[in-house]
Amino acid sequence: MAIQNIEIKARTSNQDAIRQLLIEHHAEAKGTDHQVDTYFRVANGRLKLREGNIENNLIHYRRENQEGPKLSDITLYPCKPDSPLKELLTKALGVLTVVEKKREIYFIDNVKFHLDTVATLGGFVEIEAIDDDGSIGRDQLRKQCEYFMSLFGIAKEDLISSSYSDMLLKMRIV
Repeated sequence: MAIQNIEIKARTSNQDAIRQLLIEHHAEAKGTDHQVDTYFRVANGRLKLREGNIENNLIHYRRENQEGPKLSDITLYPCKPDSPLKELLTKALGVLTVVEKKREIYFIDNVKFHLDTVATLGGFVEIEAIDDDGSIGRDQLRKQCEYFMSLFGIAKEDLISSSYSDMLLKMRIV
């Protein structure tokens, strides 16, 4: 399934306040997921296998590393937990890195919110304005993302340009 979204990622030490705002805006809570994302070595974009108790997908995506709202082109392939897919991909491509996190998942219409606590990295919030059928358009997605950034009080200096995987890989090099 091909999807486009506009998304941001930001550091936050204020997940409680964001959670309260989501509740006040009648966000649908999907639950808390313990996720392990295994990133594989690929020539184009990023490929990860997400294993969780709520979400289990093979995900390929392309996204520019830039702060603020950015476009992502995503292809999702739903997987069954404990399938041989991880072993197959590991043997064929090799593992680049593994990201382990606790993720609270919320939705307001087509906008998905994550309150993430990432092992070694700390607390984050993600906003993903999602267009899964091409009916919304990039301009509206960007407006939705910017609205929630403002609502949550996300400062420009809190925005993160890279993925959790890139952040962990950078920590290993330094």
